[in-house]
Amino acid sequence: MNQAMQQLNETRAALSAAMHSKDWDAIGELDRACREQVDVAMQDAGRDEQVLREMMEQLLALYGELVKVCTAQRTAIGEELTAVRRSSQGAKVYQMFG
Repeated sequence: MNQAMQQLNETRAALSAAMHSKDWDAIGELDRACREQVDVAMQDAGRDEQVLREMMEQLLALYGELVKVCTAQRTAIGEELTAVRRSSQGAKVYQMFG
């Protein structure tokens, strides 16, 4: 495995760890790094096509998981905001009659 693919593999592993710990800042940084490293790996003349294909499949699976985690987090935050809004509205009604 050449240098570009090794870096891509390490970034993929770090992105997976950040996803599991829900470290959104790290995910953003690692996503950018991953995109850059994919470009470098694709342009590398000495790349092993089979290894690169396997790495791209692993990345595709990881990004699929990441989309699910992000969607679930967005839904949870939306529900939390809805609950806060309802509580705020209830408090306003209570203050009007209290």
